[in-house]
Amino acid sequence: MTPIDYIESRRDANFAELVEFLRIPSISTKSEHKADVERAARWVAEKLRGQFEQVEVIPSKGHPLVYAETAQIPGKPTVLFYGHYDVQPPEPLELWTSPAFEPTVRDGNVFGRGTADDKGQVHIHLAAFEALKKTEGRLPVNVKVIIEGEEEVGGESLHAFVKENRGKLNSDVLVVSDSSMLAPGVPSVTYGLRGLNYYQIELTGPAQDLHSGVFGGAVPNPLAVLSELFAKLHDKDFRVTVPKFYDDVAALSKVERNALNSLPWKLSEFKKNVGALGLCGEKGFSPVERLWCRPTLDLNGMWGGYNAEGAKTVIPSRAWAKFSTRLVPDQNPGKIAKAVEKHIRKLLPKTVACKFQVLSSGKPWVAPYTHRYFGAAHRALEKGFGKKAVFIRDGGSIPFVTDMHDTFKIPCILMGFGLPDENAHAPDEHLSLENYFGGIKAAAIFYQELART
Repeated sequence: MTPIDYIESRRDANFAELVEFLRIPSISTKSEHKADVERAARWVAEKLRGQFEQVEVIPSKGHPLVYAETAQIPGKPTVLFYGHYDVQPPEPLELWTSPAFEPTVRDGNVFGRGTADDKGQVHIHLAAFEALKKTEGRLPVNVKVIIEGEEEVGGESLHAFVKENRGKLNSDVLVVSDSSMLAPGVPSVTYGLRGLNYYQIELTGPAQDLHSGVFGGAVPNPLAVLSELFAKLHDKDFRVTVPKFYDDVAALSKVERNALNSLPWKLSEFKKNVGALGLCGEKGFSPVERLWCRPTLDLNGMWGGYNAEGAKTVIPSRAWAKFSTRLVPDQNPGKIAKAVEKHIRKLLPKTVACKFQVLSSGKPWVAPYTHRYFGAAHRALEKGFGKKAVFIRDGGSIPFVTDMHDTFKIPCILMGFGLPDENAHAPDEHLSLENYFGGIKAAAIFYQELART
């Protein structure tokens, strides 16, 4: 029996396993789910034990890491597969059509938290490993696996583990499935990601909340100041007004720009999925370029004052905002953070005090997709799905990819099996069953293709 035959014979069994995995509410950001997160780590480890000679659940200051590796095959490349078993909180619960941790099939998709990000995509590779081991006796290449439980909360334990275990993790290629295809029926290899700085600012005006009738018109209102601040961070062409923000942005070559804008990406579908009345963005660039290749600054949340039912006429003492900058090659996150803080402090009036924090940071990444390992991924996707595959970039951020690239100087292959409209981090998150089952085949073929490179 071939690996593909085995995969076909295991459709129901593989899906049943996926459902079992998805039912574990491994929400890493909530302390009350610590036991569930640990249970998910043990579940992954148990699944790996049938295919790998060494499997460990590694405790950390946060949530456990799961590590596994095969016995070495001389002369074959060593692959490090990375994924995460933790998930985002499901709230708001009332917006889910079916409960977040009760996986449900509708319209050719499986719905549930973690389906697309990232349990479903992790399980694709777990099922592929099993098919290869059961039919061929061993995996065709040397494989190391690291599955973390803190991706959704910054991944500090993983970063520490990488620094302390460089020899253990040393590999020829990193493989990640935590991204999306370009569109349904278009299997994709991602060769670029944007970086991310995530910030929080706190403005303080009066020493305490004040009666807006007694004090209004004579004292600073931090919420109003905050609103004015963010209105000044873009110009009429939707360019970020932070000085030197664009100084180090790597220009796209004419060849790459033409290739990206020639992809089968449909603006009409994008508008439909977004559901907004219209689109906006930096003048002079196509939507694809804005999404993947241009830096941005976005306000992610703002609060302060009275937000409960009814009226309470106060001038708030404090106001807060969370915002982010997505970065592109060759922008430096530290340099951008300093420029953003300097500009914000310059724009703020002297009537408020400002506390500025950088909560997390990650570098942008882009790779030469002409490398033979990228070719192996491209061939595997075409064979697994029976459709033409493409090379794309992605607007999201995966800090571990840049960490591994900088540490080991190895190719990083992003084989995503999600879709852009699958509501990762939102209610009714889902994964296409066509992509799930096709992904298992493509992943198995990929490891076979790597063995031939």
